[in-house]
Amino acid sequence: MSEDPLGEYQARLRARQSAAGALARRDAALSNARLAVFAVGVALAFAAFGFRWVSAAWLVPTAALFVVLIVAHDRAIRARERADRSVQFYERGLARLEHRFAGTGETGERFRDAAHPYAEDLDLFGRGSLFELLCTVRTRAGEDRLAGWLLAPAAPDAIRARQSAVSELAPRLDLREELALLGEDVRAGLHPEALRTWGEAPVATVLVSRWLPLAAAGASALMLVALAAWIAGAGPVPFLLSLLLAASLATGVRSAVQAVVRAVDAPARDLALFSELLARLEDEPFQAPRLVELRAALETDGVPPSRRITELRRRVELLDARRNQLFAPIGGLLLWGTQLACALEHWRARCGPALESWIEAVGELEALAAFGGQAFERPEHVFPEIAEGAPRLEGEGLGHPLLPPDRCIHNDVALGGELRVLVVSGSNMSGKSTLLRTVGANAVLALAGAPVCARRLRLSPLAVGASIRVLDSLQEGSSRFYAEITRLRQIMQLAEGEPPALFLLDEILHGTNSHDRGIGAEAVVRGLFERGALGLVTTHDLALAKVAEALSPAASNVHFADHLEDGRMVFDYRMRPGVVAHSNALALMRSVGLDV
Repeated sequence: MSEDPLGEYQARLRARQSAAGALARRDAALSNARLAVFAVGVALAFAAFGFRWVSAAWLVPTAALFVVLIVAHDRAIRARERADRSVQFYERGLARLEHRFAGTGETGERFRDAAHPYAEDLDLFGRGSLFELLCTVRTRAGEDRLAGWLLAPAAPDAIRARQSAVSELAPRLDLREELALLGEDVRAGLHPEALRTWGEAPVATVLVSRWLPLAAAGASALMLVALAAWIAGAGPVPFLLSLLLAASLATGVRSAVQAVVRAVDAPARDLALFSELLARLEDEPFQAPRLVELRAALETDGVPPSRRITELRRRVELLDARRNQLFAPIGGLLLWGTQLACALEHWRARCGPALESWIEAVGELEALAAFGGQAFERPEHVFPEIAEGAPRLEGEGLGHPLLPPDRCIHNDVALGGELRVLVVSGSNMSGKSTLLRTVGANAVLALAGAPVCARRLRLSPLAVGASIRVLDSLQEGSSRFYAEITRLRQIMQLAEGEPPALFLLDEILHGTNSHDRGIGAEAVVRGLFERGALGLVTTHDLALAKVAEALSPAASNVHFADHLEDGRMVFDYRMRPGVVAHSNALALMRSVGLDV
């Protein structure tokens, strides 16, 4: 793996820009040549037919040259567009490395859910989100899989399998680039839900029966023999009888044939786009067990899906030949539509059920490649150790993955064993909420199988629940306090299940008075502790530091400090043991000009 992803991306970007420039010049040259040849053709036509100065035969090589230029220009356009997309791939990579990615990628807005126990609190989706940072996938199935992994923790074995796969994919920059380039067209054209529906729909039994293809072929052969006999002088009666037999057969299955013909057009077009992506994955050698399993899932009866899709495309192309007016009479004699409908339904009976697994396998491979891209771009990030047994989270040098490295402050957090709760005090803007998001984001990444922003992280399977960004709702008529206690109830319910919960509570119950806050906060934290959960609670109300004393030694106080420097508040964002000694609220108010 490259130890300098920035330099690698910059070098490749320069190479792709140079190639794109050369292809743009070729595109322009071929376009001008087409125009010139067309103009010459028009002039020759006038000279040949208007003035009879030259022979009309000169139009033949001119027209041939024009056709050649059309084909060459079309190829040049596709090559230029591909080169432009390759440039964009590395530009987006540099934007991620330089933390300029916000608003440049897929934000995952369709996955946002205010009722989810941590998605909104940990900035999983939206502009500048964790999803936008990670999402290099180019198909909807890949987006679905990546979002699903971030929204729900995986089992330990699945996490370890993903880690192995991500480690193998991380250095394969060429593969990730090609997946992105091929996936652009798939993203625009593929409709996975429609494709799944087509693949899973009941097969027309009559069309996949053994007798119908044989009967159609036999009736067709009989008509051709009878037609030949008629031409040889045997008379029309045998031909008319065979024609009547074939017409009766075709009429009997007409509705089924028409249904197949109507339904196959869009799926065949979608699969044609999908086949290039599948073919690229089929050519890639894999060693990680999960990647090998996904490759195997792509095969149907030992045949790669790209070959199966090629079979389908050929059958659809043959079916389309019946629309040719010159071929239509011959097609009628051959029962062309009936025979191709049977062939298409046989394909769907064999491969239709596999479409779901093809789409899912490609989606998972893309999601794993997205994690691999993050591992490549951030070689300082590490894979966490997934521990079995009692709940724990032990992190050294934890940092927030959405913060630029030069501004990211790393802290150690250790929960598990005797110590299960940290009460984090500190003044406003000192870093308490960022600490919760740092712990939560890294836990989510770890439990999804991705590398984490840390020197070391060891954690057990955990169900994350957060109350950090809880807002009131005008639509639902709920206050912020009611929204918060509703979320706390959700986290409490989460703690009653498996795996144990990791709770992240920011400024707990600050929407009520100090007396009720103290009693309520202790009750909530104690309830979570008794249910086997572990987590962090932040507060700037120093009275709530007593919660840790009440639960000692299972709970402990830590704090973030600050100081005033030249009339400006200065924070170092370092977590320290104990309770914060002072508040900065009045100093902050004075620093912005409020007379207090």
